[in-house]
Amino acid sequence: MIKTDALIIGAGPTGLFCAHQLGIIGLKCEIVDNLDKIGGQCIELYPDKPIYDIPAIPECTGEELTNNLIEQIKPFNINFHLSDRVQEIKKEKENWRVKTLNGKEFLTPNIVIAGGVGSFEPRKFPTKSADKFDGKTVLYSIKDKTIFKDKSVVIFGGGDSALDWALELSKSSKVTLIHRRDEFRGAQSSVDKIKELQKNNKLEIFTKYSIKDVKGNGKLESVEIKDDDGNSKLISADYVLGFFGLIMQLGPILDWGLNIDKKTIPVNTETFETNKQGIFAIGDICTYPGKLKLILSGFHEGALAARGCFKYARPDEKLRFEFTTTSKAVQNRLGLKND
Repeated sequence: MIKTDALIIGAGPTGLFCAHQLGIIGLKCEIVDNLDKIGGQCIELYPDKPIYDIPAIPECTGEELTNNLIEQIKPFNINFHLSDRVQEIKKEKENWRVKTLNGKEFLTPNIVIAGGVGSFEPRKFPTKSADKFDGKTVLYSIKDKTIFKDKSVVIFGGGDSALDWALELSKSSKVTLIHRRDEFRGAQSSVDKIKELQKNNKLEIFTKYSIKDVKGNGKLESVEIKDDDGNSKLISADYVLGFFGLIMQLGPILDWGLNIDKKTIPVNTETFETNKQGIFAIGDICTYPGKLKLILSGFHEGALAARGCFKYARPDEKLRFEFTTTSKAVQNRLGLKND
């Protein structure tokens, strides 16, 4: 049995920063994640993709952001329990008894759900011919963009991920972008850049087309696309990428007695507590009026949730807000020298 002040479910950026904020106020936490690595969606879906909306950091990748967050929490010696999933929770007096799929048990007054959109997997191509190349040359996320250098890459999708990767890979690859509609869903600035590249013959775009077949004998050779009238085109391809979003699976969370609204969890924005005492939800999985699904918002939510945890972990103490620049206690926790 592992006793801790808080258990965080999810090792993505929001969960990592919440762990930092718990450490700042003197609380211990453990982190469980069903992925085999730290970083959540940033690492699983776009480790090489540029991120532009982190304050004071003009540009960084998902991997760089994750590494910096890990470095930031090093002083707190947090334990990670990866490739595991919380299965059951049960109230015991003032604590929650938590059991995981791998048989670990925790006793904690606080649970912070920072699981992004829950357990997730990418939406895949409907054509079965793509399955035999799945994970090799038919991909739904990019972990190493260097493998596409000087290759022919066909990208399907009309959102930000498809547009961002079309822009990025067009620098060193022959890129063809396919979308089933005329209008793209991504940022207008990205759409404008894509069309400029098309105008300059730096990439090809086919709209109102969808996938029909993936061809190749042992090795991917081409992809066949079709329009609404059934007309087909054959495009040579070394790689086929699909960016259709994620299928969200809340899994065991559905059995915990939490209020659920369209696969998200409503929270009180004072502390981001759910309808269950001592259970908090932050990041993409929580909802409230005016919610923005930004990493920045998740950081704010994690900071307030950490402070909400304090009253359950230290019921006989009063939390005093202190700035990290002036608090000697905080600086000691961070291992910093203070005079």
